[in-house]
This record gives sequence, C-alpha cells and structure tokens, in this order.
Amino acid sequence: MNKVKSLLLLVCIAGFFVACKKNKPVDVEAQFTADTLAISKYIKANNIPAIKHESGIFYQIIAAGSGSVKYTTATQVTADYQGKIMGGNVFDDSKGTPITFTLGQVIQGWNIGIPLIQKGGQIRLFIPSYYGYGTRDMGAIAPNSILDFNIKLTDVK
Repeated sequence: MNKVKSLLLLVCIAGFFVACKKNKPVDVEAQFTADTLAISKYIKANNIPAIKHESGIFYQIIAAGSGSVKYTTATQVTADYQGKIMGGNVFDDSKGTPITFTLGQVIQGWNIGIPLIQKGGQIRLFIPSYYGYGTRDMGAIAPNSILDFNIKLTDVK
C-alpha cells in the first residue's frame, strides 16, 4: 500500500512540474528587450549597417527601388526572399521564384519593413520575435526566434 501511495505522490509531483513549465507566462516586454539587445550585438559583430526603426525592427535598405506606392494591408507584394533564424538556419526561401503576398496577411515585421522600399527595392529585416511568430512554435522556427529576412520586391500593386 505504501508503494502505491509513494508512486502516486511521485506522479503528482512530476505532473505539477510539467504543468508549471507549460504555463509559465512569457514577459513580452523582457523578451522584446532581449531580442533588441541580441540584434544590436549581432549587427555590430557582423558589421551590418542596419538602422533601428521606431517600432523596434532593424533594417538595412540595400536598394530603395522606385515608385510611390502607398502601402495598405491590401497591397499585393511580389517578393523574392530568404528567411532565416538570426545567425542560424534558413527556414524559408523563394529560391529565385518570387511569391505574391497580401501585405496584411504576413507577419507584422514585413508590414513594418516592406513600406520602407518600393518596386525593385531590396531590404534586409531583423525582426524581433514579437513582430514575427512570438511564442508560437512554427516547426523550424522555435518560439521567440529573431528573424532575418533578405527581401527583393519584384512587384507592388
């Protein structure tokens, strides 16, 4: 009988620790600060002339492009791009075949960064997790991942 009670107690304690781990709230502000610091260190260490946007994303305009499109969430953008985890692996790549998106249906970091260029423009975006996928586990993209995109706009409508 004591063995059964001990085993039951052990299972309850283990369940308590697992439940606590899963429900641990994320301090969004602290994560954003940590992401910003990590991006700052990365661009400095790699001599990348990126600028910090007022939103908190960092960007490097490689080519401004031309045109005068006023972007909205309904704007259609066609882009050749590569997305990777900052300092890590590629998780998405159009591989030279541009893909069309509605701006309002992509991550917030793109909604902030894409309007900084026009058709034919090219930009590199360093996106804190808050403006990417946040705490969601997206398979190849772990929760709280900082994203690094190279994007070339081939068309804007």
